[in-house]
Amino acid sequence: MSGNPMRLRDYLAVPYMLEAETVETNSGAWLTRVSYLDLPGCRAEAPVVEEALQRLERLRIETIVAMVGAGKHPPVPRPPLRDCDPVWVAQQAGLPDDIVALIARDAAAATGAAKQRKR
Repeated sequence: MSGNPMRLRDYLAVPYMLEAETVETNSGAWLTRVSYLDLPGCRAEAPVVEEALQRLERLRIETIVAMVGAGKHPPVPRPPLRDCDPVWVAQQAGLPDDIVALIARDAAAATGAAKQRKR
């Protein structure tokens, strides 16, 4: 990030490798398990793959917001995506309005800081 400290929106734009598997349970039903191994505790499962992915994405965002809020640095195995819109992703994941607003404020602050640097 060229010497600039990472902000919440930067951490939320990091592409994590997704691991997924579909397994048969004891009762003969099928279950999809998904995880981001780079993020602690980021695992979800559901009978429907789309539901599992939505749960995982929600958990990824909540985990990163909690880590940054606690002053910890989430893992950054790859550089953040430049074209990612973390506010939209949080809304699509069904996160509460207060978390979406927190991400939006951080994104607005990052945009304002970038404009100041260009002057």
